[in-house]
Amino acid sequence: MNEHPVGSYSRWKLSAAALAAALSVTGLAACSTHEASAPNDAVASASTHSELPSAPASSSNAGLTPLGDANKEAKTQRPEKSESIVTGVRVGHHETFDRVVFDIEGTGTPGWFVDYTSSPTQQASGNPIQVRGKAALNVNIDGTLLPFELGKQDPQIGTVQGAGNITEVKSAGTVEGRSQFVIGLDAEHPYSVQIVPDPTRVVIDIRSQS
Repeated sequence: MNEHPVGSYSRWKLSAAALAAALSVTGLAACSTHEASAPNDAVASASTHSELPSAPASSSNAGLTPLGDANKEAKTQRPEKSESIVTGVRVGHHETFDRVVFDIEGTGTPGWFVDYTSSPTQQASGNPIQVRGKAALNVNIDGTLLPFELGKQDPQIGTVQGAGNITEVKSAGTVEGRSQFVIGLDAEHPYSVQIVPDPTRVVIDIRSQS
């Protein structure tokens, strides 16, 4: 399938987050999962698999179902006493949907504002963001800090390889309590956004149908 850039990407970085260790909680199974390139051996050794509650680690992904109700409308939720950072981004392909998991570290519950856009731009600077594909889902995770504010190093998440209908996920930095990411897609698909606790993750499930 021919793909066309959506916007033009600026390398101005205000922050991104470090890759998290693999989910040990029962939850978020993601086959064909991909993560951003790691800057050091400790991060690179993290497992790429994740699992959802009530599913044993050895279980098949065949019966995995998406979370929440999906549509193409904008979605938002306010943060609740959140002082968090995004520590990793993972992508998984499943039979009827694709999943993007944002791993969160910190306190409280992050919020979000997610919507499709024909011309993604970086918050604050307004610089265009180039992402492969024919559609772009702009993901803003609210209630987030710069890594140094939590005593963490900036791991530079950068660009995460896609899977299924997802071409890639690009980090666009953190400004004034909001961390921005853009998900490139082959087309606009219905999607849902959910919080999964212990550890905290923001999960976007993108249905295969257009």
